[in-house]
Amino acid sequence: MSEALSPEVFRAVCDQADQAARAQESLARANTESKNDLLLAIADALDEHAGDIEAANALDMLEAKESGMDAGKLDRLLFDVPRVAAAAQGVRHVATLPDPVGEIVRGYNLPNGLRLTQSRVPLGVIGMIYEARPNVTVDVASLCLKSGNAAMLRGGHAAERTNAATLGVIAPVLESHGFEASLVQSVDQYGRAGATAMMEARGHIDVLVPRGGAGLIQAVVRNSKVPVIETGAGNVHIYIDRSGDLAKAIPIILNAKTQRVGVCNAAEKLLIHKDVAEDFLPAIAQALAQANVVLQADAISYDIIQGAAIESIELNHATEEDWDTEYLALKMGVKVVDSLDEAIAHINQHSTGHTESIIAEDYSVIEQFTNRIDSAVVMVNASTRFTDGGVFGFGAELGISTQKMHARGPMGLREMTTTKWIGYGTGQVRA
Repeated sequence: MSEALSPEVFRAVCDQADQAARAQESLARANTESKNDLLLAIADALDEHAGDIEAANALDMLEAKESGMDAGKLDRLLFDVPRVAAAAQGVRHVATLPDPVGEIVRGYNLPNGLRLTQSRVPLGVIGMIYEARPNVTVDVASLCLKSGNAAMLRGGHAAERTNAATLGVIAPVLESHGFEASLVQSVDQYGRAGATAMMEARGHIDVLVPRGGAGLIQAVVRNSKVPVIETGAGNVHIYIDRSGDLAKAIPIILNAKTQRVGVCNAAEKLLIHKDVAEDFLPAIAQALAQANVVLQADAISYDIIQGAAIESIELNHATEEDWDTEYLALKMGVKVVDSLDEAIAHINQHSTGHTESIIAEDYSVIEQFTNRIDSAVVMVNASTRFTDGGVFGFGAELGISTQKMHARGPMGLREMTTTKWIGYGTGQVRA
């Protein structure tokens, strides 16, 4: 993100954004039927050219493996035919969703007869900076087009060939349906300088959304002159209460930790109430060890797990740094807490505000946890892996916002709009 920005690159990126803004004016006036027809055609084109996209992705995957990319990021980078097909289905689902543009949020008449309405309108030009996530290219394109926005993308070097192939499929479909190809475009040709230019392009790009690891997100938040919607690194917690169903807890934890380790909704920390630690820790440690999960344990957890003499377990003493680390790997921090209050305090101190889960049967405990945890999503007796725009019924997601302004949690079509007030008068003047 610190790469020097030349005036030529900055001007080129601003020109691209201005082209996107002009194209977006036309898209904003398009009716829902024409936008849905466009999306369905894009989905069909993705299916038709899935093999070409997979071939480009294979080259990106090979280079990433040779450069030592870890397993979690490699999983995110993979965009083979089945994943392209799943992305195409996501586009089709977006086409079935209600169009938020023009939706009346509220309206009323003032005493003097002036009629006010507040309605949803597109944000404009949305910039995305992301890394090794080629599915995001499709997700963002479909959501932006349905919500009347243009998309400016910096998808990162690791997925550059894959993203180019994907955009190469989308562009001719846009043009064949009477829209400008500049509605969805990339700045990858400028490398990191393209991302820097996007962050500087205030007045050209309306909002910027970073999606990736904590380092990328914070670099954009700190350096961008364009308004930023902060999406979440996921230091995600599961708390096992003393009232929890321990048999239910084990498959939930395994799913949350191991189904996909390189995603932001994967669990990273496990907190256990002291009253059930002696019984529960050996069982969950055994299950996690069988899944090759390394455990970073506090002193109490370490002693209990070590005493269980579990074969082939990799058990380490946790450091203070562990409690703030998003591993994105087969690794999990484990801590015993004295009370619900301690669990809540620990989570609110160390969480990134993404998703937390509680395993409990006591209604009052569940209510306290859900009310006091300061995160975008709280799950009860369920895996944290459900925090996902597709699962929530959004078709896809722009990202998962961990901030409190504008949007929080998975961002779908409504979260990609702002509002406009219109006042209808009959000659009223203010006294």
